[in-house]
Amino acid sequence: MNIHGVRAIYNFELARWFRTLMQSILAPVISTSLYFVVFGSAIGSRMTAIDGVSYGAFIVPGLIMLSLLTESISNASFGIYMPKWSGTIYELLSAPVSWVETVLGYVGAAATKSVALGLLILVTARLFVPFSIAHPLVMVMFLVLTAVTFSLFGFIIGLLADSFQKLQVVPLLVVTPLTFLGGSFYSIDMLPPAWRTITLFNPVVYLISGFRWSFYGTSDVGVGISLGMTLAFLAACLAVVWWIFKTGYRLRN
Repeated sequence: MNIHGVRAIYNFELARWFRTLMQSILAPVISTSLYFVVFGSAIGSRMTAIDGVSYGAFIVPGLIMLSLLTESISNASFGIYMPKWSGTIYELLSAPVSWVETVLGYVGAAATKSVALGLLILVTARLFVPFSIAHPLVMVMFLVLTAVTFSLFGFIIGLLADSFQKLQVVPLLVVTPLTFLGGSFYSIDMLPPAWRTITLFNPVVYLISGFRWSFYGTSDVGVGISLGMTLAFLAACLAVVWWIFKTGYRLRN
């Protein structure tokens, strides 16, 4: 294991993050705070509790997940796309750094940023909405697993993209709608049976459900199923990254 190579990539990505704190930290925190003000305080005070949890507290896990997924994909995709765009990716490919070490550096840095942002939003949410965390260790586990998984997904997007515009297509047109439709603002048990069945094909449902269970002990699907789906998606992303580096697809041409 080339520890020096992993550390160099990791530190470089974190340094780039610190240079853009306004965009990377302040903007997501402010936008999420607006959700808490509008949905948690203004609208939430007029809605009944869901599964014994006030509406303002109920949406906290979903809003954290919304920011976590978006930022994980954005950080990882932009981090690996910049070397492709500037041409320095060839120096990385010719360096004594394996694909595993490259992934550890880029994805590790992106996941670190996302976890830090998720924890910051969690603290910020406490200023607007009172809530409790029933299973803090499980909450941290889901937070880290989701950050790593979607950082890997963003890493794949960055490897496959051939323009800056395409970096935003999947987060804006796929991930954000799936998050909104995945139970961020409601329980899928509130849907008609047919729509509930369709919603279960949305992978984000399992992420939000497992994460919400760690807060309140209630979920739309079993926590074991949520964990299994997250690990399955993680394994699938690792397999795709391995294939890209093995074949050189979109890397050497």
